[in-house]
Amino acid sequence: MKLIADSGATKTDWFIGQNQADAHIIQTQGINPFHQSKEHIALVLGEELLPQLIPAERITHIYFYGSGCTPEKSIVVKDALQMFFPEADIHVYSDLLGAARALCGKEQGIACILGTGSNSCEFDGERITSNISPLGYILGDEGSGAVLGKLLVSNCLKGQLPKNICTAFLEHVGISPAEIIDKVYRQPQANRFLASLTPFLSANREKPEIQTLLLSCFTDFFVRNVMQYNYLHCKVHFTGSIAWYFQEEVKTAAQSLNIQTGRFIKNPIHGLINYHFKNGRL
Repeated sequence: MKLIADSGATKTDWFIGQNQADAHIIQTQGINPFHQSKEHIALVLGEELLPQLIPAERITHIYFYGSGCTPEKSIVVKDALQMFFPEADIHVYSDLLGAARALCGKEQGIACILGTGSNSCEFDGERITSNISPLGYILGDEGSGAVLGKLLVSNCLKGQLPKNICTAFLEHVGISPAEIIDKVYRQPQANRFLASLTPFLSANREKPEIQTLLLSCFTDFFVRNVMQYNYLHCKVHFTGSIAWYFQEEVKTAAQSLNIQTGRFIKNPIHGLINYHFKNGRL
């Protein structure tokens, strides 16, 4: 029995099965070794993953793709998994490689993640050949849910959006400006809180001021990231909840810069299942 995992800042999708036909997908909270210790990750595995597994299932192979899984940090996730699956053959990769494999398969292309955070890379069909550092939502992460939420909050609290939009936004979140500031500056995982505000943008996307915010943010993503790759000679593919729900705005921003978009998938997990089985990787 095999496990294939795709983990972002908010959630982890786990595939369990012997082949594509018996696919069984479950979810746990996100796992990130940059922000979580081995002990915390083990707690997530023990309390959220294991109870969803059938006791008789014997896991032989694990392929884990996750945010924060750099070569230095991947050992943290591997050690935590090894605690529960001591006999399994475990491989831990970055979420970016997972996105590239899910989106491009064995083809050349540019793979982009637009979710709570953002990232991108140039992929030659086998490996990542170039990666512009996303730098996180304070210094970068253009086009991400966290940055969209940050811009929305900033524009509302600084009076840069019409009063009716600002009033509707505060009613939507149900907390005061002071409480918003507290969540951003004093509470943990401010990026998740900011990204959680994007449904308001989706619900009000027909308003010109919201359209301007969205297009500006996605244009920044292309200019500061994608256009530093060899983008004129291959398609640019996308995965992640923000890319999926705002794909029309992403496409509009791309067209304004003569960038050719390709696939849009909500979650990489199905592409990863196809990649591993199609290419005999399991």
